[in-house]
Amino acid sequence: MAPTPEETFGFDPAHGYDLGSLLAVPAPAAPADFDDFWRDRYERARAVHVAPATGACTAAPGGTKAYEVTYTSLGGLRIGGWLTLPADGEVRQGCVVTHGYGGREGPDPTLVPPNTAAIWPCLRGLGARSLHPGLPSDAASHVLHGIAARGSYVHGGCAADVWCAATALLELVPAAGRRLTYVGASFGGGIGALALPWDDRFAAAALTVPSFGNHPLRMTLPCTGSGESVRRHHATHPEIVSVLAYFDAATAATRITAPTHVAPALLDPAVPPPGQFAVHNALRGPRELHVLTAGHIEPADPAEEAALRASQRRFLTAV
Repeated sequence: MAPTPEETFGFDPAHGYDLGSLLAVPAPAAPADFDDFWRDRYERARAVHVAPATGACTAAPGGTKAYEVTYTSLGGLRIGGWLTLPADGEVRQGCVVTHGYGGREGPDPTLVPPNTAAIWPCLRGLGARSLHPGLPSDAASHVLHGIAARGSYVHGGCAADVWCAATALLELVPAAGRRLTYVGASFGGGIGALALPWDDRFAAAALTVPSFGNHPLRMTLPCTGSGESVRRHHATHPEIVSVLAYFDAATAATRITAPTHVAPALLDPAVPPPGQFAVHNALRGPRELHVLTAGHIEPADPAEEAALRASQRRFLTAV
């Protein structure tokens, strides 16, 4: 007999929630100066001279062209990643595509609609292209980097990397500005929720199993992902709640007005489902819910993965 999820992970990866209770999970209240904090960070990121540069062209899945790309982000950090362009050169829209806490080794153009010019940054300290001295590259350490103060917490820098990636893409491929979108999963889904409210260049977004939603609740739920590091750190440093309040993806989602597709999971050992649904529930703009059976469990269901990608591509094109 196959082991139960509780036997496999040592805890219930659904945390006792069913769909009805997940759809009722709220967002925490924002600190009084939440908007001011994020608008100031956004304005400083938009003032950065990103100076994008591309490398040699290589083939990528789906017949697209891929180029290594670098650009400068807030704090003077040089961020690496990839730029993909349609094989026929016809660009109808653009997309910033981020990644999970495992980083990224290359682009996957099947994630975005046809005729999309996409930039695939490795956010600061992560992936194959954005390792930096002084920034940890493993999720358990990265998620705690600078957490003692809101001005130094690494997730603020990661949000800036998203805004600067958008600027770099639009400088390299002006046609991408016809319709700029965002795609992010797990870590990238949570960072996207933090970044999207302040940047009206984005016309639509797709967030899959988004992390960092409802930190006060997350810190009560065991998991196998980066949240476990935060939960354990909080046990000896309870004062971090005042910092995390500024980096709550569900709180930020209450400010997102762009149409947003959210794919949370009913069961997920790495990112507690209540936090994922809190991001969806908090959205105040047009939204579409695509419920997944499970997240962060390998091997993934190929049919569910294909249906998700098709749903996201349709949404990013149609809304």
